[in-house]
Formats: sequence, C-alpha cells, structure tokens
Amino acid sequence: MPFSSLKEKLSCKNYSVAFGEVVKINATVITATGLKVSISDMVRIVSNDTLQETSGMVTEIDGGTFFITPFSFVEGFCSGDRVFLDSTGLNIPVGDSLLGRVVDPFMRPIDGKGPITDFIMSPIIKAPIAAMKRGMINEVFSVGVKSIDGLLTCGKGQKLGIFAGSGVGKSTLMGMIVRGADAPIKVVALIGERGREVPEFIQKNLGGNLENTVIVVATSDDSPLMRKYGAFAAISVAEHFKDKGLDVLFIMDSVTRFAMAQREIGLALGEPPTSKGYPPSSLTLLPQLMERAGKEEGKGSITAFFTVLIEGDDMSDPIADQSRSILDGHIVLSREMTDFGIYPPVHILNSASRVMNDIITPEHFRAVLKFRRYYTLLKENEVLIRIGAYTKGSDAELDVAISKKVAMQRFISQGATFQNPFAETCKELINLMGEST
Repeated sequence: MPFSSLKEKLSCKNYSVAFGEVVKINATVITATGLKVSISDMVRIVSNDTLQETSGMVTEIDGGTFFITPFSFVEGFCSGDRVFLDSTGLNIPVGDSLLGRVVDPFMRPIDGKGPITDFIMSPIIKAPIAAMKRGMINEVFSVGVKSIDGLLTCGKGQKLGIFAGSGVGKSTLMGMIVRGADAPIKVVALIGERGREVPEFIQKNLGGNLENTVIVVATSDDSPLMRKYGAFAAISVAEHFKDKGLDVLFIMDSVTRFAMAQREIGLALGEPPTSKGYPPSSLTLLPQLMERAGKEEGKGSITAFFTVLIEGDDMSDPIADQSRSILDGHIVLSREMTDFGIYPPVHILNSASRVMNDIITPEHFRAVLKFRRYYTLLKENEVLIRIGAYTKGSDAELDVAISKKVAMQRFISQGATFQNPFAETCKELINLMGEST
C-alpha cells in the first residue's frame, strides 16, 4: 500500500486521549458526560466489556451533558462505556475509484469487489453554492425520456422533483433517466428503501451496468443517522466530480425517507412535532441538501432528480409541498395513467420545468404549448367524448385534438429500455404539432 494511502487510513482513527462516559442509553439516544464537545462533533463509543465500538454524532448539549445519536444499533453498550472525540470530523473518502461501486454512506463497499483505494477525504457537510457564484442554466440536459425531454425539458444544473405514490413506476423512471442521461458521471442515492430493491434496481432498472456510476445505499434497516447522512454523503461524492469540471447526474430516492429519518432523530431529542409529526428540523434540512446541487461558475454542474413519495397521492403532504417550493421543477407521476397502461406515467398538466422556456427553441416552445392545450381539451371533454355526446364540428380545436389523441399518447409512451435522442424527440414533437418551419 502506498505510504500516502496508509497515512490517510491512519488519520481516520485519530481519537482524543481524553474520554467521556456514557451515563444513560436508549434505543435512539446515548447520553454522556466528561468531554467538551460541539454540535455535530463525531464521537466513538467503546464498550468496556466487549471492546466493540460504534460511531455517533453530538446532536444536543445541555451544560456538561451531551446527547449522541448513534450511526448503528446500540445493543451491547451500557452505562460507564467510554466516549472518545474523533478529531477528524465527519469525512468520507472520495475519488475516481468509487466509479462502478456500490457503497454505504461511509464509502465502505457493499458489493464484494474489494476496498476503495486512491482517494482523498472530503467533509460530508458543506455550504451550498453561493448565490452569486451560480452559473446560468442555459444548456439542455437530455435524459432520453421523450415526455421529459420534449415537454418538461431539463437544463444542466437544474433541480427537479419526481413526485409519485407507491407502486406508480418511480424506480422504472429513475432507471430510464440514469441509462439515458447525457452525463459523464452518475451518482445514485438509495435512502431508506427496502434492501431487496438495491440489487433489483441495479440488475433490472440499470441492466447491471454501473459504468461511471456510484450507488450510495442506506436501507430502511439502517439507523436514522445513517439514512440522514447517506444523502449528504452522496451529494458530497457528486460535488467531488463537479469540482473537477464534470457534469454530474444526481438521483436520490427518496426525500421522504430522508425527512422521516430526521423526524425520528428530532422527536427523540424532544423537538415539537408539526404537520404529520415532522419537527421543524425536517423542513429546515431539505434546502441544506437540495441547494448543494446546481451549476457553479468555473466548475461543472450537478443536475439533480429527487424523488418524493406522496402518501395517498396527496400533493399537500408537508414534505412534497416544501420540496416543490425549493426545486426548479416537478414531475408528477399519475396512478390513473398507470392504470391505462401509459408508461412512464408522467402527468404533463400537473408537471412543470421552470427553466424550460430559457433553453429551448421558439418552434419547440410553440409545440409544447400546443401539446399542453390539446391535452387539456381532451381531459376536459373526456367524458363527453367517451359517451358519444360530443358532435364533431362543434369545436374546431377540439376536433384537431381528437384527431391527434392517439399520436399524442404514443409520444408520451416509451419502453423502459428505450432511449430517444433529444434532437429526434424535438423533431417528432414539432412535426406532431405542425410547428415545423
């Protein structure tokens, strides 16, 4: 092993000589005394009996007593166990060697392909890009999905939310975006999902191809702190490649599980619950994560897609509502379209991209407006058309919409393994709407 790598590894185990003592412990919080600590300091708890150890973070201080949220389960620890301050802070190894790997939030491999080598240490928590250092979003970011590229065009450095109920097709759309995205680096964060979904997503949705892709995993059985900082660790990996001048695709599934993890931590520390039991810190945490994506002048960009699970398809859910206000656009998946067999089930009328008008051509823009107008007319008159109460000739514009209905449905439908080039998508949409010049 090179000397520099050995030195890096040894520095990760730099604990303080002084130590504190555990005075109280429960399933979610460890109370300790005897050390001078600050909020967000990293500590190690070492069992006096078995010498097993776990890491944790200081999340509350009350005089000489401090409260630790552990990164793993606390079985086997008891009062009197020692607490050491980890002076290295909350850092993770990042580097090109992460590409093609599946790792946990501490960048420890879980794919059985050996240890990560050739890395530098990077803090998990960083300040978002300063407002005046953000670059203008003026380039198209193609994802290979016709309904998104054509009607909800995304730009490099944009932040978009994918809002969907359970079982609507969120994972399938994520796989389509990862496979078809025009990005040299792709970072996928699977936060709080079932362990079964991880190999399934890799093999079924990505076809087993992890080229230029990093997958960061914190499953539902991990501790709340692991799920919370799994998201921050993944965005730190994306930032590493962005700082090298690369355009990065970042996808996180899901923001809701991330917020639920903070809800568990906040309630355990005595925070007051608000709507649906979420403490104020859950809502405060969302912009701290989401604002780290974007385009930075003189560097690369992070184009981010955050999935939001809307329970009972309720778009007024506090996490969905807060996310929509922070992001630069939202893609809503419709259960009704899934029932009709339209995949991906992107609800065009309920979705929007806030930067689309600035990055597409005038012909493309007119075609999008016309498509949305025809689609709205069809939805408004759907019942009349189905029962045969509409008479052809009553509305010339509706007649055109009806004549194009099949072609429009064909346009927004796409096979899960098919990627469509952006230029072809634009050409097809413009021709369909009769806006070609």
